[in-house]
Amino acid sequence: MNDNSNYHDQLQKKNVEKLRELLASLPSFCKMYFRGMNDTISSRTKIAYAYDLRLFFEFLMKNNSYCQKFEMSELPMSILDKVSREDVEEYLEYLSLYKRDGEEVMNDERGKSRKLASLRSFFNFYFRNELIETNAPALVPMPKIHEKEIIRLEPDEVATLLDQVEAGTNLTKKQMDYHSKTVVRDMAILTLLLGTGIRVSECVGLNINDIDFPNTRLKVRRKGGYEDVVYFGEEVEKALLSYLDERKLIIPFEGHEDAFFLSLQNKRISVRSVEKLVKKYSGLVTNVKKITPHKLRSTFGTNLYNETGDIYLVADVLGHKDVNTTRKHYAAMKDEHKRRAAKAVKLREE
Repeated sequence: MNDNSNYHDQLQKKNVEKLRELLASLPSFCKMYFRGMNDTISSRTKIAYAYDLRLFFEFLMKNNSYCQKFEMSELPMSILDKVSREDVEEYLEYLSLYKRDGEEVMNDERGKSRKLASLRSFFNFYFRNELIETNAPALVPMPKIHEKEIIRLEPDEVATLLDQVEAGTNLTKKQMDYHSKTVVRDMAILTLLLGTGIRVSECVGLNINDIDFPNTRLKVRRKGGYEDVVYFGEEVEKALLSYLDERKLIIPFEGHEDAFFLSLQNKRISVRSVEKLVKKYSGLVTNVKKITPHKLRSTFGTNLYNETGDIYLVADVLGHKDVNTTRKHYAAMKDEHKRRAAKAVKLREE
């Protein structure tokens, strides 16, 4: 069995099952919307839409006396025509703070914006197909998004991070016990993420035969399921080869024979485990910045953009299908360069 296809196929299977489970709880007419979705939309994105819609219908069930006559799954499509602009505005206010499963949940402007976008897409589908006469979410303006600073590691922080991983200094005694068993693997993972900018899901999905050492490149499965080739430099090569020497001595758990990165249970390492190890080591370097695997990706993208100034190259290497996604993240750096240039020019000595 090909473990790489098995890994991604199993992930896809779980997503399909999760989506079916969510659809079973939603009003039955929602299935029409999800069937009408573009085939290029990933199952993970569809699940995100389903969660957003479930939250909206839960809000209606709590706050609309008409809806309370039904079970959620039995709500008729005609309910959409009863939703007013005021209902949508109250829903956005509700998102600021609500309780779910006994826990408080808060949404900032980005969370509200995404949920309103989901609602707009949902209502637009039925409105365009002339199945409803009103489209309340279209009347509500999107929340104003304030640009967030791109959090990334500075070059000295990157060097300190890798030094910390290698030496294990400042780790607790318990962490040091694990460190002795995982240091080579952890160095390989962090060097790979910092040196190539691949996503953590692409990292954990790597198989041994996906890495082509003679040509210093590796094959990854991108978001959307397509395969791509990523090249790596000497530092990444050295870290990967060091781990490969260790990996050859490990007997993997059945079904995980092809996985490159293994957990201490000798199974394919999980996304959550990589997130935890990044948090553990980065916390030793900076307690100001909240560093995640995605921030390591931003660090790579920033370094590449600083070196080349080529936004199209950065988009291609990071696997962004739309260069505007990349430009949105890195255009602020160009402005900062311009700002620095303006300050550097002195017309008169003070």
